[in-house]
Amino acid sequence: MDVLNDETVGRVKAVLVTTLGVEDRADTIDASTPLLGGLPEMDSLAVLELVEALHSELGITMDDDEINAEVFETLGSLAALVDSKLRAG
Repeated sequence: MDVLNDETVGRVKAVLVTTLGVEDRADTIDASTPLLGGLPEMDSLAVLELVEALHSELGITMDDDEINAEVFETLGSLAALVDSKLRAG
């Protein structure tokens, strides 16, 4: 796996924090932070909201088969997918 792009992690984190309304905990969230099962706010509706926010803010589109527990396991795993989408253009 490629090394995570810190800029992409930061951008995805900003969208995540705003979408979930967890600004008060933003300093504790990093690439290793578990999302599904780790953040109480991260339920199925939040996943859909986050996918839409990433589309709106970063211009990426996620295919249905990419919206899975593996991708949403940690902030880093989500950022890796976003980074691959940004590189693909």
